[in-house]
Order: sequence, then C-alpha cells, then structure tokens
Amino acid sequence: MPNCFSFSAACPFAKFTLVRFGRFVCFRYTGKVVKDVINMGSYNYLGFAENTGICADAAADVTTKYGVGVASTRQEMGNLDRHEDLEKLVAKFLGVESAMAFGMGFATNSMNIPALAGKGCLILSDELNHASLVLGARLSGSTIRVFKHNNMQSLEKLLRDAIVHGQPRTHRPWKKILILVEGIYSMEGSIVRLPEVIALKKKYKAYLYLDEAHSIGALGPSGRGVVDYFGLDPKDVDIMMGTFTKSFGAAGGYIGGRKELIDYFRSHSHSAVYATSMSPPVVEQIITSMKCIMGEDGTTIGRDRVQQLAENTTYFRRKLQEMGFIIYGNSDSPVVPMMLYMPAKIGAFGREMLKRNIGVVVVGFPATPIIESRARFCVSAAHTKEMLDTALNVISEVGDLLQLKYSRHGLIPLLDRPFETTYEENED
Repeated sequence: MPNCFSFSAACPFAKFTLVRFGRFVCFRYTGKVVKDVINMGSYNYLGFAENTGICADAAADVTTKYGVGVASTRQEMGNLDRHEDLEKLVAKFLGVESAMAFGMGFATNSMNIPALAGKGCLILSDELNHASLVLGARLSGSTIRVFKHNNMQSLEKLLRDAIVHGQPRTHRPWKKILILVEGIYSMEGSIVRLPEVIALKKKYKAYLYLDEAHSIGALGPSGRGVVDYFGLDPKDVDIMMGTFTKSFGAAGGYIGGRKELIDYFRSHSHSAVYATSMSPPVVEQIITSMKCIMGEDGTTIGRDRVQQLAENTTYFRRKLQEMGFIIYGNSDSPVVPMMLYMPAKIGAFGREMLKRNIGVVVVGFPATPIIESRARFCVSAAHTKEMLDTALNVISEVGDLLQLKYSRHGLIPLLDRPFETTYEENED
C-alpha cells in the first residue's frame, strides 16, 4: 500500500520524474525525486500526451479564446461550437452517422448503459469486462448473465437459452438482448473476437455494445480501432464507445452509432443532462490529435505514430518471450501483461524496477485472480528502441533476481525473418 501513494508522476511522457512523498497516511513532501524514469505503465499509446507540439499549442490557443471551463451542461449554457466540431469529427473518424462526446470515460459506460437497457432486458457481459461496464449493467436494472472471456461457445449458449426460454417465470421474450465486449481487455491484453461476435449478434438478433477504450487509436492500419483491425463495417456494431484518455492524450469518452441512437442519448443520458460540458482545451487536444491520426493536418505524424506503435509492440513482446517470460494477450496488443503469479512478488518487482529507473504497473487481487498477479506494460509510439532495450535489459535482470522466467518454451528467432518465430520444448 505505501508504494501506491508514496510517489507522484510529473507527466505521462516516455520518460518522467517521480516525486517522493512520506508515508501514505500523511502525504508529506520529502523533497526527493527520481529523474529520467522510463515510463512503461502509461496509456499514452501514440505519445500525444505531451506539453510541446501541435496539440499543446492548439490547446493553449483555445484556452486563451474560450477559457478553461464552461460551468454549465450541454443542454443549458455549455454547448460550444468546438463541442459540435468534435462530435462531427468523431463520427467521421469512426465511420458512423453520428457521435456524442462526454466529459468522463468511466461515466460514458456507467451512465449510458442504463439509458439503453432496463427491466425486461438481458445483458450478456464478458467475464473480464471493465468495472465501468459492470456498473452500468447493474445500474440498468437488467438481468445480467456472464459468458467466459472471448469464448464464443459460451456466448452462443447464453444467446440460444435466452431465445428459447425467455424471461424467468413468465417466459416472455426479452425486450432487448445487449452484448457487452471490449476491444482490448486492459488486464489481459487480449483482442475481442469481433467477427465472431458480430456473426452471433446477427444470428440471434441481439445488439452489440463495443468498448474501444484501449483499442481506438492503437489498433488497425489507420488507428481506427478493432473494427479497422479486422476490416469490418462499423455499421455492424450498434453502439461504438471509446475514450479520449489514452491514444488521444486527453479526457472523456464518446458514443457513436446511428443518428436516432445519438439523438436518444442527448435527451435520456444522465451524462448528457447533468454533467458539465467538456473543457475547451481538452476538446481541442482531442480534435488536433484525431486530425493528426486521420492525416487531416497535412502531415504524416499520426500515421507514423500508429506504425511506430505497431512495431514497438511486436518488438517488445517478442523480446520478452525470448527471455523466457510468460506474457498474455494478442501479439498486436500494446497492453502486455507479464505474469508474476505469486502475490509476494508484486511489490518486489515494482520496487526493483524503480530502483533501476523503470516505472511499471503491477497488478494483483482483486483486479486479477489472487494467484495470477502480473506486471502490465503499456507500449507507446513515444518509446525509442533504445528505451525499450534499456527496459528489456532491466526486466531480464529483475526477472533473474526474482525468478520470474517461468516459460518452458525456448524461442529461436529466424534471423532472415525477424518478426517470425518458432518454438521448441526445453528439457528440465
């Protein structure tokens, strides 16, 4: 616990400074800092969370023009032209009819799912869905059933049973069946099997809610998320949700879909009716970074960063496997969970890494099963190859120290094809 509250990070850059506080009960500033820490835990996937560059300049200009806050809701006095510009741009980016922006990512899920479903509706939720999705489902008053993670057989069984048996006791048909999934699961690094989910959704006439908090901007040839990654039609996803807090380096979230759906949200969503409008500089940060990704700024900055993130992800994952660590997730996911397993190694790994100037996130129960503790690395386009090599060398050193190289699979890299590998079983 003291490790969680004894430091404050100065910024989410690829390298940052940690400020050390006293024991977590008093938060006393000690005057001690740890400089040049390589940041392997931030969600700054494309490196747009920075204090210099076109995004920072645009946000500063808008602050001068509009101020920092709006001090009102969108339905009262807080609707600015930049809010509407943002929503049009998001809809264009996603390839949907309309979109709506919200000031908080967590509330985008927890406050909008209750507007979609209620009593007499059935929600089918992946067992590893984020807490915001779980809370939104519970607040809706709907019946909730959970299917095994990314398991299409489990999902189809629940869908089939729902159609055959209907509601409990009365056996009336469900008013609505809503499937909740994420693009990239933040503790597993796994990518949703979206083509199969869409096929099941169509087969059983259900609705699909896709949370792209971690995948938007970080996946796909053009950075448009998991739909772009699989080459699917955005119209096949009924509700497209995502956040601006990660790849765009800002705050808030969005929902995209058909115009009728978004118009309904504008009058029925608690986040829309009661929440204060997004801060103008935050809006401008999103608009500028999104235009970079789309190439509408007249440069290739966004495209280059999307490509750099993909290359960094492949390289980092491959090196960890070569070292003998067990890592979870899809090979294209920038979220890289490395298994520690034993709870006693959680704090030890975090402290030993920080001693060597590498900042990491370590995760244990209740966020994961008690014997599946892990370190979660987040790769960024802002990481240089030198930074990744430095981090990898330290991870290997600490891995030897704490005996974390559990893998029994030896990996033999093919030198003529650097991104393809073969495996063979080692003898103990």
